[in-house]
Amino acid sequence: MEPSSNPLKPQPTTAGKRTRTVLGRSGPGPQTGGRPGGNPTPEGGGADRPLLVSLSWADQDIENRWGVFAGGRFTSVNKLLCFLLAAGLTTIFLVIMFALYRRPEESISHHLGEFIVRTSNLYATIPASMAFFLGMVIVTMKIPKLRLQRQALDLAVVPQHHDFALNEATARTVLERMRSLVDETRNFILLNRIDRALSGLHNIGGVSDVSTILKGQADNDENQIAASYALINAMVWAIPVLGFVGTVLGLKLAMQSFNTHGSAEEMKASLGQVIIGLSTAFETTLVGLVFALILHLSSDLIQQKEMDFLDECNDYCHANVLSKLRMRSGDQDRPGRI
Repeated sequence: MEPSSNPLKPQPTTAGKRTRTVLGRSGPGPQTGGRPGGNPTPEGGGADRPLLVSLSWADQDIENRWGVFAGGRFTSVNKLLCFLLAAGLTTIFLVIMFALYRRPEESISHHLGEFIVRTSNLYATIPASMAFFLGMVIVTMKIPKLRLQRQALDLAVVPQHHDFALNEATARTVLERMRSLVDETRNFILLNRIDRALSGLHNIGGVSDVSTILKGQADNDENQIAASYALINAMVWAIPVLGFVGTVLGLKLAMQSFNTHGSAEEMKASLGQVIIGLSTAFETTLVGLVFALILHLSSDLIQQKEMDFLDECNDYCHANVLSKLRMRSGDQDRPGRI
Protein backbone atom coordinates (compact mmCIF):
# COMPACT_ATOMS: atom_id res chain seq x y z
CA MET A 1 0.00 0.00 0.00
CA GLU A 2 1.27 3.43 -0.84
CA PRO A 3 2.15 5.57 2.20
CA SER A 4 -0.24 8.37 3.06
CA SER A 5 0.44 11.65 1.33
CA ASN A 6 -0.91 13.68 4.22
CA PRO A 7 2.11 15.74 5.40
CA LEU A 8 0.69 16.05 8.92
CA LYS A 9 0.40 12.31 9.54
CA PRO A 10 3.66 10.59 10.65
CA GLN A 11 4.26 7.28 8.94
CA PRO A 12 4.23 4.10 11.07
CA THR A 13 7.28 1.91 11.24
CA THR A 14 7.72 -1.80 11.71
CA ALA A 15 8.21 -3.20 15.21
CA GLY A 16 11.73 -2.98 16.50
CA LYS A 17 12.82 -0.46 13.91
CA ARG A 18 14.47 2.71 15.23
CA THR A 19 13.41 6.05 13.85
CA ARG A 20 15.60 9.08 13.34
CA THR A 21 14.47 12.02 15.39
CA VAL A 22 14.30 15.62 14.27
CA LEU A 23 17.13 16.46 16.66
CA GLY A 24 19.42 13.85 15.18
CA ARG A 25 18.88 11.22 17.90
CA SER A 26 17.51 7.74 17.42
CA GLY A 27 14.44 6.47 19.18
CA PRO A 28 12.59 3.19 19.47
CA GLY A 29 9.77 2.13 17.23
CA PRO A 30 6.08 2.71 17.85
CA GLN A 31 5.07 3.34 21.43
CA THR A 32 1.82 3.78 23.26
CA GLY A 33 1.02 5.87 26.28
CA GLY A 34 1.45 9.51 27.15
CA ARG A 35 3.19 12.22 25.23
CA PRO A 36 5.68 12.51 23.74
CA GLY A 37 6.09 9.48 21.52
CA GLY A 38 3.02 7.42 22.23
CA ASN A 39 0.12 9.54 21.05
CA PRO A 40 -2.20 8.47 18.28
CA THR A 41 -1.92 10.27 15.01
CA PRO A 42 -3.71 13.63 14.75
CA GLU A 43 -6.32 12.13 12.48
CA GLY A 44 -7.07 9.35 14.97
CA GLY A 45 -7.76 5.91 13.58
CA GLY A 46 -6.06 4.20 16.57
CA ALA A 47 -2.69 3.91 14.81
CA ASP A 48 0.35 4.44 17.04
CA ARG A 49 2.63 7.32 16.11
CA PRO A 50 6.39 6.62 15.87
CA LEU A 51 8.66 8.58 18.13
CA LEU A 52 9.63 11.67 16.15
CA VAL A 53 11.28 13.56 18.97
CA SER A 54 11.47 13.54 22.74
CA LEU A 55 11.68 17.10 24.05
CA SER A 56 10.51 17.14 27.64
CA TRP A 57 10.90 20.20 29.82
CA ALA A 58 9.94 18.20 32.91
CA ASP A 59 12.73 15.68 32.31
CA GLN A 60 15.41 17.74 30.56
CA ASP A 61 15.37 21.04 32.44
CA ILE A 62 18.43 21.14 34.71
CA GLU A 63 16.44 22.20 37.78
CA ASN A 64 13.73 19.58 37.28
CA ARG A 65 16.31 16.80 37.00
CA TRP A 66 17.17 17.16 40.67
CA GLY A 67 13.56 16.46 41.61
CA VAL A 68 13.55 18.81 44.61
CA PHE A 69 12.97 22.32 43.29
CA ALA A 70 10.53 23.41 40.62
CA GLY A 71 12.29 24.69 37.52
CA GLY A 72 11.89 28.31 36.50
CA ARG A 73 9.90 28.97 33.33
CA PHE A 74 11.82 29.45 30.09
CA THR A 75 15.34 30.59 31.11
CA SER A 76 14.34 31.91 34.52
CA VAL A 77 15.80 30.09 37.52
CA ASN A 78 14.59 28.91 40.90
CA LYS A 79 15.81 31.60 43.29
CA LEU A 80 15.88 29.38 46.39
CA LEU A 81 17.96 26.71 44.64
CA CYS A 82 20.42 29.33 43.38
CA PHE A 83 20.70 30.87 46.85
CA LEU A 84 21.52 27.52 48.44
CA LEU A 85 24.12 26.74 45.77
CA ALA A 86 25.64 30.20 46.18
CA ALA A 87 25.83 29.76 49.96
CA GLY A 88 27.67 26.45 49.50
CA LEU A 89 30.10 27.91 46.96
CA THR A 90 30.75 30.92 49.19
CA THR A 91 31.58 28.64 52.12
CA ILE A 92 34.00 26.59 50.02
CA PHE A 93 35.58 29.77 48.65
CA LEU A 94 36.14 31.25 52.12
CA VAL A 95 37.60 27.98 53.44
CA ILE A 96 40.10 28.00 50.56
CA MET A 97 40.96 31.66 51.23
CA PHE A 98 41.52 30.96 54.93
CA ALA A 99 43.84 28.08 53.99
CA LEU A 100 45.81 30.39 51.69
CA TYR A 101 45.95 33.08 54.37
CA ARG A 102 47.70 30.65 56.72
CA ARG A 103 50.51 30.10 54.26
CA PRO A 104 53.90 31.82 54.92
CA GLU A 105 53.61 35.59 54.82
CA GLU A 106 56.14 35.95 52.00
CA SER A 107 54.10 33.73 49.66
CA ILE A 108 51.76 35.08 47.00
CA SER A 109 48.97 32.79 48.16
CA HIS A 110 49.09 34.39 51.62
CA HIS A 111 48.59 37.86 50.15
CA LEU A 112 45.77 36.57 47.95
CA GLY A 113 43.94 35.12 50.93
CA GLU A 114 44.62 38.26 52.92
CA PHE A 115 42.51 40.31 50.50
CA ILE A 116 39.45 38.26 51.36
CA VAL A 117 39.78 37.00 54.95
CA ARG A 118 41.73 39.68 56.77
CA THR A 119 39.70 40.16 59.95
CA SER A 120 38.83 43.77 59.19
CA ASN A 121 37.84 42.84 55.61
CA LEU A 122 35.32 40.13 56.42
CA TYR A 123 32.47 42.58 57.09
CA ALA A 124 32.51 43.48 53.39
CA THR A 125 34.06 40.47 51.64
CA ILE A 126 31.65 37.83 53.00
CA PRO A 127 28.45 39.50 51.70
CA ALA A 128 30.27 40.55 48.51
CA SER A 129 31.34 36.95 47.91
CA MET A 130 27.81 35.72 48.53
CA ALA A 131 26.39 38.25 46.08
CA PHE A 132 29.02 37.35 43.47
CA PHE A 133 28.39 33.61 43.64
CA LEU A 134 24.61 34.11 43.62
CA GLY A 135 24.89 36.05 40.39
CA MET A 136 27.31 33.55 38.85
CA VAL A 137 25.10 30.58 39.79
CA ILE A 138 22.13 32.24 38.06
CA VAL A 139 24.20 32.95 34.94
CA THR A 140 25.56 29.41 34.89
CA MET A 141 22.10 27.84 35.34
CA LYS A 142 20.82 29.84 32.41
CA ILE A 143 23.26 28.17 29.99
CA PRO A 144 21.69 24.66 29.95
CA LYS A 145 18.20 26.17 30.18
CA LEU A 146 18.87 28.26 27.07
CA ARG A 147 20.33 25.19 25.32
CA LEU A 148 17.09 23.31 25.98
CA GLN A 149 15.02 26.19 24.62
CA ARG A 150 17.10 26.27 21.45
CA GLN A 151 16.28 22.63 20.73
CA ALA A 152 12.74 23.70 19.88
CA LEU A 153 14.12 25.41 16.77
CA ASP A 154 14.92 21.96 15.36
CA LEU A 155 11.33 20.73 15.57
CA ALA A 156 9.37 20.46 12.31
CA VAL A 157 6.21 21.94 13.77
CA VAL A 158 4.67 23.05 10.47
CA PRO A 159 4.98 20.86 7.36
CA GLN A 160 7.61 22.19 4.99
CA HIS A 161 5.83 21.27 1.75
CA HIS A 162 5.62 24.30 -0.52
CA ASP A 163 1.93 23.69 -1.23
CA PHE A 164 0.90 23.46 2.44
CA ALA A 165 -1.53 26.21 3.46
CA LEU A 166 -1.94 27.26 7.08
CA ASN A 167 -5.45 28.49 7.83
CA GLU A 168 -8.20 28.03 10.39
CA ALA A 169 -8.94 24.57 8.99
CA THR A 170 -5.41 23.20 9.29
CA ALA A 171 -4.42 25.11 12.45
CA ARG A 172 -5.93 22.48 14.76
CA THR A 173 -4.01 19.65 13.12
CA VAL A 174 -0.75 21.59 13.35
CA LEU A 175 -1.47 22.33 17.03
CA GLU A 176 -2.02 18.63 17.74
CA ARG A 177 1.17 17.79 15.88
CA MET A 178 3.18 20.35 17.85
CA ARG A 179 1.73 19.34 21.21
CA SER A 180 2.65 15.73 20.55
CA LEU A 181 6.32 16.63 20.10
CA VAL A 182 6.83 18.07 23.61
CA ASP A 183 5.35 17.58 27.05
CA GLU A 184 4.09 21.16 27.50
CA THR A 185 4.34 23.87 24.82
CA ARG A 186 3.94 26.62 27.43
CA ASN A 187 7.38 25.81 28.83
CA PHE A 188 9.16 26.58 25.53
CA ILE A 189 9.46 30.16 24.32
CA LEU A 190 9.10 29.35 20.62
CA LEU A 191 6.37 26.73 20.92
CA ASN A 192 4.36 28.78 23.40
CA ARG A 193 4.41 31.66 20.93
CA ILE A 194 3.25 29.50 18.03
CA ASP A 195 0.66 27.74 20.19
CA ARG A 196 -0.99 31.02 21.16
CA ALA A 197 -1.01 32.29 17.58
CA LEU A 198 -2.45 29.10 16.07
CA SER A 199 -4.99 28.75 18.88
CA GLY A 200 -6.24 32.20 18.01
CA LEU A 201 -6.32 31.29 14.34
CA HIS A 202 -8.27 28.10 15.03
CA ASN A 203 -10.75 29.66 17.47
CA ILE A 204 -11.26 33.05 15.84
CA GLY A 205 -10.32 32.30 12.26
CA GLY A 206 -8.60 35.64 11.70
CA VAL A 207 -5.54 35.08 9.53
CA SER A 208 -4.60 38.74 9.77
CA ASP A 209 -4.55 38.52 13.61
CA VAL A 210 -1.79 35.89 13.70
CA SER A 211 0.93 38.45 13.03
CA THR A 212 -0.41 40.68 15.80
CA ILE A 213 -0.49 37.80 18.29
CA LEU A 214 3.04 36.73 17.39
CA LYS A 215 4.37 40.27 17.73
CA GLY A 216 2.67 40.75 21.08
CA GLN A 217 4.00 37.44 22.37
CA ALA A 218 7.49 38.30 21.10
CA ASP A 219 7.38 41.51 23.15
CA ASN A 220 6.22 39.56 26.21
CA ASP A 221 9.05 37.04 25.78
CA GLU A 222 11.63 39.81 25.53
CA ASN A 223 10.28 41.46 28.68
CA GLN A 224 10.33 38.16 30.56
CA ILE A 225 13.94 37.49 29.53
CA ALA A 226 14.93 40.97 30.67
CA ALA A 227 13.11 40.48 33.98
CA SER A 228 15.04 37.27 34.63
CA TYR A 229 18.22 39.39 34.90
CA ALA A 230 16.80 41.69 37.59
CA LEU A 231 18.49 39.83 40.45
CA ILE A 232 21.80 39.64 38.57
CA ASN A 233 21.70 43.37 37.89
CA ALA A 234 20.98 43.96 41.57
CA MET A 235 24.06 41.92 42.51
CA VAL A 236 26.21 43.83 40.01
CA TRP A 237 25.09 47.05 41.73
CA ALA A 238 25.37 45.70 45.29
CA ILE A 239 28.89 44.22 45.08
CA PRO A 240 30.76 47.53 44.52
CA VAL A 241 28.59 49.15 47.20
CA LEU A 242 29.70 46.48 49.66
CA GLY A 243 33.29 47.21 48.62
CA PHE A 244 32.77 50.89 49.36
CA VAL A 245 31.26 49.96 52.72
CA GLY A 246 34.53 48.21 53.46
CA THR A 247 36.35 51.35 52.37
CA VAL A 248 34.41 53.45 54.87
CA LEU A 249 35.02 50.92 57.65
CA GLY A 250 38.71 50.81 56.81
CA LEU A 251 39.08 54.59 56.90
CA LYS A 252 37.17 54.70 60.17
CA LEU A 253 39.51 52.08 61.61
CA ALA A 254 42.54 54.05 60.43
CA MET A 255 41.31 57.29 61.96
CA GLN A 256 40.46 55.66 65.28
CA SER A 257 43.82 53.92 65.50
CA PHE A 258 45.94 57.02 64.99
CA ASN A 259 47.08 58.49 68.29
CA THR A 260 47.14 62.26 67.95
CA HIS A 261 47.54 63.05 71.64
CA GLY A 262 50.47 60.91 72.64
CA SER A 263 54.19 61.29 72.28
CA ALA A 264 56.06 60.89 69.02
CA GLU A 265 56.85 57.28 69.87
CA GLU A 266 53.19 56.52 70.60
CA MET A 267 52.13 58.18 67.36
CA LYS A 268 54.70 56.14 65.48
CA ALA A 269 53.52 52.94 67.13
CA SER A 270 49.89 53.64 66.10
CA LEU A 271 50.81 53.87 62.43
CA GLY A 272 50.70 50.09 62.13
CA GLN A 273 46.97 50.04 62.86
CA VAL A 274 46.48 53.00 60.52
CA ILE A 275 48.08 51.01 57.71
CA ILE A 276 45.82 48.03 58.44
CA GLY A 277 42.78 50.29 58.23
CA LEU A 278 43.93 51.78 54.93
CA SER A 279 44.63 48.28 53.60
CA THR A 280 41.07 47.28 54.43
CA ALA A 281 39.77 50.36 52.63
CA PHE A 282 41.64 49.61 49.40
CA GLU A 283 41.39 45.81 49.45
CA THR A 284 37.62 45.64 49.89
CA THR A 285 37.14 48.17 47.10
CA LEU A 286 39.36 46.14 44.79
CA VAL A 287 37.58 42.88 45.65
CA GLY A 288 34.18 44.47 45.03
CA LEU A 289 35.18 45.94 41.68
CA VAL A 290 36.76 42.70 40.44
CA PHE A 291 33.72 40.63 41.45
CA ALA A 292 31.33 43.12 39.85
CA LEU A 293 33.33 43.24 36.62
CA ILE A 294 33.43 39.44 36.23
CA LEU A 295 29.71 39.11 36.96
CA HIS A 296 28.77 41.98 34.65
CA LEU A 297 30.72 40.60 31.69
CA SER A 298 29.37 37.08 32.23
CA SER A 299 25.75 38.20 32.44
CA ASP A 300 26.09 40.42 29.37
CA LEU A 301 27.47 37.50 27.37
CA ILE A 302 24.58 35.18 28.29
CA GLN A 303 21.97 37.91 27.87
CA GLN A 304 23.24 38.60 24.35
CA LYS A 305 22.89 34.90 23.54
CA GLU A 306 19.31 34.99 24.79
CA MET A 307 18.56 38.03 22.64
CA ASP A 308 20.04 36.22 19.64
CA PHE A 309 17.78 33.26 20.41
CA LEU A 310 14.72 35.52 20.45
CA ASP A 311 15.73 36.85 17.03
CA GLU A 312 15.97 33.28 15.77
CA CYS A 313 12.47 32.63 17.14
CA ASN A 314 11.20 35.63 15.18
CA ASP A 315 12.83 34.31 12.00
CA TYR A 316 11.40 30.84 12.63
CA CYS A 317 7.87 32.19 13.05
CA HIS A 318 8.15 34.26 9.90
CA ALA A 319 9.54 31.40 7.80
CA ASN A 320 7.37 28.58 9.15
CA VAL A 321 4.13 30.28 10.22
CA LEU A 322 3.53 33.68 8.65
CA SER A 323 4.81 32.73 5.21
CA LYS A 324 2.39 29.75 5.10
CA LEU A 325 -0.75 31.63 6.08
CA ARG A 326 -3.48 31.49 3.43
CA MET A 327 -7.02 32.72 3.30
CA ARG A 328 -9.32 29.73 3.11
CA SER A 329 -11.44 31.33 0.40
CA GLY A 330 -9.53 32.16 -2.74
CA ASP A 331 -6.27 30.81 -1.31
CA GLN A 332 -4.90 34.38 -1.10
CA ASP A 333 -1.59 35.07 0.60
CA ARG A 334 -1.81 37.08 3.78
CA PRO A 335 1.74 37.15 5.08
CA GLY A 336 2.54 39.19 8.17
CA ARG A 337 5.58 40.48 9.92
CA ILE A 338 6.89 40.23 13.43
